Amino acid sequence: MPPRQLFAIVFIEGYCSLGAEIIALRRLIPHVGSSIVVTAPTIGLFLLALAFGYHSGSRVAADYRAVVSRNFLISAVLLGCGLAGISVNAIFSGTSAVMAYIIFVGAILCPLAWLLGQTVPILTNLMLAQRSGEAAGRALYWSTLGSFLGSVSLSLGVMQAFGVWAAVLLGALMLVAGSALVRPPRPLAAMLLASVAALSVATNLADQQRADTAYADYEVETVVRGGMISPRAFRVNNQVASLVDNSEPPLYARYVQHLRRILLEDLTFRDRDILVLGAGGFTLSHHEPANRYTYVDIDPAIRMIAEREFLREPARGEFIATDARRYLVDTERHYDAVVVDVYSSRTSIPGHLVTREFWRDTRHALKPGGVMLANLILDSRLESSYARNLLATIESAYGRCAVEVLFKAAARSNVIVTCFAGETAAAARIYVDERNMADLDSARSP
Repeated sequence: MPPRQLFAIVFIEGYCSLGAEIIALRRLIPHVGSSIVVTAPTIGLFLLALAFGYHSGSRVAADYRAVVSRNFLISAVLLGCGLAGISVNAIFSGTSAVMAYIIFVGAILCPLAWLLGQTVPILTNLMLAQRSGEAAGRALYWSTLGSFLGSVSLSLGVMQAFGVWAAVLLGALMLVAGSALVRPPRPLAAMLLASVAALSVATNLADQQRADTAYADYEVETVVRGGMISPRAFRVNNQVASLVDNSEPPLYARYVQHLRRILLEDLTFRDRDILVLGAGGFTLSHHEPANRYTYVDIDPAIRMIAEREFLREPARGEFIATDARRYLVDTERHYDAVVVDVYSSRTSIPGHLVTREFWRDTRHALKPGGVMLANLILDSRLESSYARNLLATIESAYGRCAVEVLFKAAARSNVIVTCFAGETAAAARIYVDERNMADLDSARSP
């Protein structure tokens, strides 16, 4: 095989293998989030399958072109159809999240990595080189270069400009082209390649109707809610992030109405500066001219999508596209209120946005006496270790906070935490019969 042809093939292998891993991690976010307990096993299992692929490829002793061509074709099906949004959603809608994850990784991602991992060991048999190390080194160079460009161009270019569906389709079509490049197809094989390409195009063009970006999947759907007139929901990563209806004035999701009531009625905020971390559907400031709102969200496209498809009018407030924690660290502005509503999936807050350091950063962004409001999704009895530890972490930065469970009869509920940036309170004392200071403390209280 001519060196340029061989290097082009291993470049495609590298581009599509790591590209598939990037796409897989992105596809998992709406269903299981992006925490380290999800990404680390996924990357590890992908690399394990790749290692098995290297070993399998080293054992191939004949029909080199035919084996690689076949592997590319099967990989194109796994990538173009298995990693399409409609397929991933079907896997996670039919069973538990753990079982769906096992199916997704075990039936789609790992087989794809195993097949593509065989490419370099097999094709080095076709290289003309004086030393085996030279052959392997040059092949790995082009494969790794493809991996680098695949990860960077797909995540920072294709997904940002067109959406995840375009990254999936590009990878599938490159693998089809790679299969044809390995071995010029005969008529029957050419028809098979064309069929795989057509199936990938059809599957992913259907996903084009959905708004997905490098950060999230978005969808607006009509829902039924008691007391609301023609409500519509703004779904972000398969969770209802916001609701709005056609009432006058409009009604919103219960937790948003609760936050608005705290700010506008309980605290009587007027002409105040409010920072909102996590834009959602921009409903906190919808038809609310009394205060100034600044929204921070990592996805630059969320405002355009929310205005066009959900609010159907311009959103009120300033919008800054960046990571919430990065903004808190960099900003020199101070706010009367900080609202934290940062979810990457139905129940998952990114890990770096639940630590004590993050909550301290929110406090530093507040004016003296300012208020921090956090919308959390926890078990309604607050019995889980996650609920207890998260609430304790917040209070380690703020002191005692108010905790309100909105749906007490549900297994999971919106929990609104309200904290004030006051003076650091002294350590608490426990009242006991032998030394009861309750009456004295009560008399000294304001």
